[in-house]
Amino acid sequence: MRLSNWGYQADFFVYPVLIAVCATVTLWHAPLRAVEPSLAALGAGLIAWTALEYALHRWLLHRVPPFSRLHALHHAHPSALIGTPTWLSVPLFLALWAALALEATPFVAGGLTTGLMIGYLAYAAVHDAVHHHRARPGSWLHHAKLRHARHHRAEANSEFGVSSGLWDAILRTTSPASRQSA
Repeated sequence: MRLSNWGYQADFFVYPVLIAVCATVTLWHAPLRAVEPSLAALGAGLIAWTALEYALHRWLLHRVPPFSRLHALHHAHPSALIGTPTWLSVPLFLALWAALALEATPFVAGGLTTGLMIGYLAYAAVHDAVHHHRARPGSWLHHAKLRHARHHRAEANSEFGVSSGLWDAILRTTSPASRQSA
C-alpha cells in the first residue's frame, strides 16, 4: 500500500518502543529462572521471523490476490514508499502476543513476540536500505542490494528473503548469480 513519508517511517519509531515495552513487561516480574527461557524464545522468534518473512513474501505476496496485486506495485515502483502500514502490523503482533500467552508462559510468549518484532524491524530497515540508501561496494548491504535487485527482475522467481538469504539457500530459490557469488 502506498504510504506517506510519515506512514512509511512510522515502523522505525513505533517498533523500538513496542519492543522495549514487550521486553520490559515480559521480564519485569520474571523470576531469575525465567530469563533464560525468555532469551531462548527471543532467539527462536528471530529465527522464526526469517522463515515467516520468506513464506509471506514467496507465497502470500507473490501468489495470493489482493496481496500479489499490491506487491506488484512495489515491483513496478521499487523506490516508492509502499509497505505494510504500522497501524495494521502492530495489532497483528499484539494479537500474536496475546494468543501465545494463552498457550505458553508469559516469559516465553513475550520473548518469542519480542524476537519476531526485532526480526520485523530488521527486515523493515534492510528493505528500506536496499531501496533507498547507498552501499559501499563489497559491504553486506551492497550484497543485499544486489540479491534483492535480482528478485525484482520481471522474470525472477527467486531471492524471496530480504533480511536473510538463509531460506532461499535451504529451499533452493537463490538465483544462479547468487550461487556464483557465494
